[in-house]
Amino acid sequence: MASPLLSVSLDDVHAAQDLLSGVVRPTPLEYSRALSDRVGSEVYLKCENLQRAGSFKIRGAYTRMARLSDEEKARGVVAASAGNHAQGVALAGQLLGIDVKVYMPHGAPMPKLIATQAYGATIEQVGTTIDECLLRAREWEAETGAVLIHPFDHHDIVAGQGTAGLEILDQCPDVKTIVVSTGGGGLLAGISVAVKAARRDVRIIGVQAEQAAAYPLSLAAGKPVPFENMQTMADGIAVGMPGDVPYALVRELVDGMETVTEEELSRALLFVLERAKLVVEPAGAAAVAHLLSRAWQRVDGPVVAVLSGGNIDPILLLRIIRHGMAAAGRYLQFRVRVSDRPGHLARLLADCAAVDANVLEVEHIRTGTTITVDEVEIGLQLETRGKQHCEEVLRTLRGKGYQLKFG
Repeated sequence: MASPLLSVSLDDVHAAQDLLSGVVRPTPLEYSRALSDRVGSEVYLKCENLQRAGSFKIRGAYTRMARLSDEEKARGVVAASAGNHAQGVALAGQLLGIDVKVYMPHGAPMPKLIATQAYGATIEQVGTTIDECLLRAREWEAETGAVLIHPFDHHDIVAGQGTAGLEILDQCPDVKTIVVSTGGGGLLAGISVAVKAARRDVRIIGVQAEQAAAYPLSLAAGKPVPFENMQTMADGIAVGMPGDVPYALVRELVDGMETVTEEELSRALLFVLERAKLVVEPAGAAAVAHLLSRAWQRVDGPVVAVLSGGNIDPILLLRIIRHGMAAAGRYLQFRVRVSDRPGHLARLLADCAAVDANVLEVEHIRTGTTITVDEVEIGLQLETRGKQHCEEVLRTLRGKGYQLKFG
């Protein structure tokens, strides 16, 4: 059982599991041979990206909202979210017959906006962060009496998210390490309560985006403190400050808190897409990003990496795929200046083909203060097989006298 000082117990998680029966679907646990080979231990993917509404959020949202009194349900609820919590609250509201208003930041992914509206919620966009949306949601709560459904800072939310931990124990009884994408900490705290009550030996690791990593700062300070100037593609875990409820549980139960870079996130998303055939959003790939970036370290297996969500804008997905390919050394972009005479472009393309570099795009630049009238600058985008092949292409082109420019 959890410490008496903590606000969520194993009994709370089991009660949430009973409440969620028939509402959420137990998500699959998929073995990843590719990730296991990289890590050196058995690795399984807990596919919360395949949950209803595309993430784990329905677990906590429904648990919280189902326990409201009839009078509270009649007043409606309000939430603040970049998208996944919004969809979870909106779906729960649809199932329970509760009016839902959601504040979402400007720039929230369009598919998340559309899906939230499709579940019947009223949406208003304010600010650019979840924290700004939370301020407005609290104002709406005070003005109207609507009940705020916080994305992570409530014991019912944490208990609901913890049901994913019960599933992990059931699906992988001998699990040794669990890695969890972390924003406000509701999922991490809930899984920790469920797992540590039965298996204190299981190592649980939270993973945050490096550019939105409030937990390392807060744990070092001994209390929740804000992370200023968040700049991450992982909108689902871009939370400025941990909540009191999950923070206390994380501090007590979690064994480690790690961070990953934007490059590592994009590389992990591409890895999951290519090797596991699963679509995840950047936040949902954070656990895999940690395992890939620390593949040289021994991790006790079996390992379960939680894919927390799969709601991604297709346009962002295209951008991240390119970013991930570049980070993996499979996408090369440069400019080269040649004489503006017939045959020079064909020669450049032939030189690229000779080293098996696939040309994706070609751009001609004939105007510029540094380009003479008899020159042309050619921008090339190439697909390569990896970092070694990329280096071979550059070495070959430079050996043929090309002066390459980047950026």
